[in-house]
Amino acid sequence: MAVGGPSRLRIRLAPVVLSAAVLSVMGAFRAAAASPEPDKVSLSESTIPWRTVKYATDADNGFVSGSLDTTAIVARRFKSYVLENRYLKVTLVPGFGGRILSIIYKPTGHEVLYRADVGVPYGMKAGNFYYDWMMVYGGIFPTFPDAEHGKTWLKPWDFKVVSRSADEVTVAMSLKDDFAYAAAPSKFRPGATGIEGTSYVTLKAGRAALDARVVLKNPQARPIDYEYWTCTTLAPGSDPNHPRATGGAEIIAPIAAYSTPAWSANLARGDESAGPGQRRFEKLRHFRNWPTMGIAYAAPDMGGGNFWGVINHDNEEGIIRIADNRITPGLKMWTWGFPSLTDARTEPSEAQPYVELWAGVSDQFFHSARFPARSEVSIPETYSPTVGMSNVTQANEHILVNLETDGAGVNLQFFSLEPATPLHITLKRGDDVLFDSAVTADPKNGNRMSAALPSGSSGQQVRLMITTADGKELIAAETPIK
Repeated sequence: MAVGGPSRLRIRLAPVVLSAAVLSVMGAFRAAAASPEPDKVSLSESTIPWRTVKYATDADNGFVSGSLDTTAIVARRFKSYVLENRYLKVTLVPGFGGRILSIIYKPTGHEVLYRADVGVPYGMKAGNFYYDWMMVYGGIFPTFPDAEHGKTWLKPWDFKVVSRSADEVTVAMSLKDDFAYAAAPSKFRPGATGIEGTSYVTLKAGRAALDARVVLKNPQARPIDYEYWTCTTLAPGSDPNHPRATGGAEIIAPIAAYSTPAWSANLARGDESAGPGQRRFEKLRHFRNWPTMGIAYAAPDMGGGNFWGVINHDNEEGIIRIADNRITPGLKMWTWGFPSLTDARTEPSEAQPYVELWAGVSDQFFHSARFPARSEVSIPETYSPTVGMSNVTQANEHILVNLETDGAGVNLQFFSLEPATPLHITLKRGDDVLFDSAVTADPKNGNRMSAALPSGSSGQQVRLMITTADGKELIAAETPIK
């Protein structure tokens, strides 16, 4: 969207001796217990209410001049589909942008996505958006074939059930770019590209994460210049009835530098240079340090990092997207600025408190990618809540890890995407075993431990291995001892 290092929580309990290593463990590793009842996935239909200020659009979705009335609130209602298992309640709204509108993490009862209480149109006739106006609803949704939400954010997408069982449900939301808005600003592509987009959403039994896959097809006999971005509006650890980011929100991404357009250069004021046109990202990770609205791009891009998201340090709950970012190397970051949370408002406002992160097939808005003739782009994504984690240093579709060392010890936090699966964790420094034990993840309170390091360890590596109980590797990581 455009209109013109965390604090680390360390909890240590009474130490015990294990393999000559001093180990402190929070009560988040539960001893093996009786297996719970088997999980199952359900799919149901419902409707969801939403409110907007009063406005009108024409048949092509262009904004009708003079129709805005911010003193009048209009009730709207969308058909919704609800996917649910033991850990997640996911609400989909195909009829307004093909979006994942809500993900509630049931062990805490909190929302991880933003949703506007009242929609307010903005940017009318300013030339910034395809329909020459925009309005925030929220959630996660695909946008193409142009930058700045493209054509798709308000269009109805076709919905169908792909597969359905107690173990797994997959649904699809689809849209073809076979339409055009004659009055679109000149910086957007004229006409239709013919690109076919399908967003697959899968929820599995026993899985505390949502799996998705966006598939784009170019059916034409010629290549096409296009943009694709997945837009996410994030507010983890929120009240489900009024989700919003807080002053504790931090962008979690394995990047060191960012760039920003000239019109939002005030974001970078005071930030240390990281090279020509780039600034160090440490300060801007924190929502509270965004002085106003603006764009920040990972510079030069994600660099192959496979995760990003937001953690709310007020309650150490988060949401992390795990994906192959060689396919989506662009990371675009936007907020309305911290004043969107702190300013008192007595009427609906366009400026709203959330962190908006985008995954793109190109590095920045208005930088096109090339779509070869008669080809397909597939973008698998996993969205995982987190609890009890202050950072993420490694991630995959099985486990999220925060592995760090300080002068005295090694600190581990992790979140298992399949919490009921028994795990085995090993931590080593060289041949020294720091921790080697079976554990069961705690999906409500999080999982953390600390192990003392022998003196003289500086410069060596700590190696982590997490496997299933029968030895299947789930994640391996290492970090230097500082």
